[in-house]
Amino acid sequence: MIGSIRDHATGGKQSRTPLTVRPGWLDSADAAPRAARMTTNRALRHLRPWLTLAAALVAPATAQAEIVLPAGFTARVYVTGDGFGGSTEVRGRGIPTTPTLAVDHTGALYLARSGRRYSGGEFDYLTSVYRIKAGGAQLTAATEARYFHGPPLHNAQVSGGRGGRELFVTTFDRDRRVGVLYRLIDGRILFFAGGTPDPGTPPVLVQPEGAAVDSAGNVYVADRDRGVVVRFDPTGRVLDPSYLRVTRPRTLTVDDTDHLWVGSDGSAEAPWQAGPGELWRVAPGGERRLMVEGPVSQGLSPGPGGSVFVADRQGNEIFGVTADGNRLSVARFTDGDAPRGLVFVPDTAETRAAGLGDDLLVSVIRTGVFQLNQIVRISGPFSELARRR
Repeated sequence: MIGSIRDHATGGKQSRTPLTVRPGWLDSADAAPRAARMTTNRALRHLRPWLTLAAALVAPATAQAEIVLPAGFTARVYVTGDGFGGSTEVRGRGIPTTPTLAVDHTGALYLARSGRRYSGGEFDYLTSVYRIKAGGAQLTAATEARYFHGPPLHNAQVSGGRGGRELFVTTFDRDRRVGVLYRLIDGRILFFAGGTPDPGTPPVLVQPEGAAVDSAGNVYVADRDRGVVVRFDPTGRVLDPSYLRVTRPRTLTVDDTDHLWVGSDGSAEAPWQAGPGELWRVAPGGERRLMVEGPVSQGLSPGPGGSVFVADRQGNEIFGVTADGNRLSVARFTDGDAPRGLVFVPDTAETRAAGLGDDLLVSVIRTGVFQLNQIVRISGPFSELARRR
């Protein structure tokens, strides 16, 4: 796997220095300085505000995918795999598709496979969540089972909140039209809400997707099928079965001011369609404001500086949105690469000790092969982005 740093100064000479990208570098506190020492070309003195970090990961040798980042940011592979894909046509570097991810307060990463959420067909969609210890990993078919966490679930999706101390998993059965919300605690998956209803009563959840939790412990769940966000108290009791009505809600997060952000697929029947989608911000009192219209949010995560960051698969980019609605450019992807989900590592004593605090982890589709993803770690001064505008 080869990468390069390129000078995009107007009229400047480009500099390309091979850079080996491998899991394990990501824990080293001096990884960025080491990479910088490898780049000695004088042209780097004249870098403009944008750098291009190119990583030939699963692309053919004739094509290099790039992640375009602001100055001062770096990207490295954090989790990858080998030997997955199901057929020789799609085999390559990466792990089975994992569109949702969460990080706990220790820095452990949880990855969930999407299963048969948005399409029919007869195939296996009962899978386990992956748990990756702080530091990243490289999985193979022989070692994959070491990373399984909890029992296999139908169409699992994982979410986190409150500094990584609250983790939730949603599942649902397409045929029975019944969904469940679980809480993940110390490696155990505990029932929280939903499930098979009593005879004659409708299910509490039909197609639960993203979940989020506020500072009081109230839990919000997007039910995409019913077009509502359901609000629960900390014990799992329904407080409001339709706290927010919006077309096809899917991604949720709560920011530092207890505002709920809701990503809606809008007219897109499946997340890989273009939409247009919507991004809403809901105040604790229930007042809502449309922040962004157009992109379909594949992932939402509050980040340093008070902004919420969005993975836009169709737009091949990651951008931030401030509380007053300003848009911040974070990363652009090329050559068929696209972000699928994202999460910021919470800033805790444990994650700081691991060198991960406030870094952004992104599930990336490589060269258009959605069956295989890699987790990329992006580091940099995220809190300064709003001030750079």
